[in-house]
Formats: sequence, structure tokens, C-alpha cells
Amino acid sequence: MEKFYAYLDRMKFIKRWQLMRSTRDENIMEHSHSVAVLTHALVAIENGVFGGKIDAQKAVFYALYHEVSEVMTGDLPTPVKYFNNGIHGEYAKLEELAVEKMAEGLPDCMKRELYPFLQADKSCAEYKFMKAADKLSAYLKCLEELRSGNNEFVQAEKTICNALRELHMRSVDYFFEHFVPAFQLTLDELEGL
Repeated sequence: MEKFYAYLDRMKFIKRWQLMRSTRDENIMEHSHSVAVLTHALVAIENGVFGGKIDAQKAVFYALYHEVSEVMTGDLPTPVKYFNNGIHGEYAKLEELAVEKMAEGLPDCMKRELYPFLQADKSCAEYKFMKAADKLSAYLKCLEELRSGNNEFVQAEKTICNALRELHMRSVDYFFEHFVPAFQLTLDELEGL
């Protein structure tokens, strides 16, 4: 019996933003979808607008699978994960072990196809785009919460916005200029009513 996809299906039960009061819960399955779409957007901007040569498929696959370890580890809140280098290093090892355990639930012929996306090459450009999209997804979650009147996300929005700006990625800057303003609109405003 192959268990990998049954594990993936459980991503919908793992909540994000556990230390913060949210007006709407977010799970790692929907977050992964958001990151995949945003990764594709950033790569499309880089390649289409700026003439880049980023592999969109590879970047999006990294995004789809970037949270799979959390099925076993849970979503460790960022302040805890980065409290010190020791905790961060040990948690990274735990995430690797979780991915290996989950990958055991794949037949070998599929494992060869999927494993490179489960244990990403963190030095490649595609991974960099996925990580930027991961931050962008968190930023957009902050905007959603702030739009709902939840001031719990004021500092997170500022911190994440600064982190995104410090990436100095032209595709991120382009997304901010051309797409982020629409996230502040109501449905009626989006529809032009």
C-alpha cells in the first residue's frame, strides 16, 4: 500500500499562523497552492517581462511540495523556528527525516521523479523564486487580515514587506507595483461596480 498521497491529503489539517489570532484560518494545503501560483507569477514576470530563463515547472513543483514535511512536524511558528541556530538546525534535520519517511510511501519509479522536489536544491534560482513567493503569500495573508480589521498582523505585514523588498528581486518589485494594489479592493471594486 502506497501512503504518500494520503499523507499529502492531510496537509489540509495543518494550520498556519498558530500564535496569531486570525479572522480566517489558513492551512498548509491552501498555502502551498498560493505559493505555487505566486511562484509561477514571479517566474512569468522574470521570464516574460525581463527576459529571464527560470524553469517555471521546476519552481512551481518546489512550491507544491515545500510544506510536505509539516504533515509530520506541524507548522512550527517562525519565532520558535528561528529562536536560535541550534533549534533551526535541528528542526531542518527533522524536516528532512519527515520528507524521507513520507517518500517511503512512493514506488521507486515515482520516487526518482518526485524526490528532487521534496528535497529541493536550495542553491538554484528556482528555489529562490519559490522562497520569494512563500514570503509573498505570507504578506498577502497579512493584507487580508488587516483588511478585515485584525491589527494582530500589523507588525508581521511590516516585517514581511521589508524582507520582500530586501530580496532586491525585480519580479517581486514588479508584482508589488502591478498586482498588490488589487488585493486591497473589495469584490465590487474588482468587478468595477
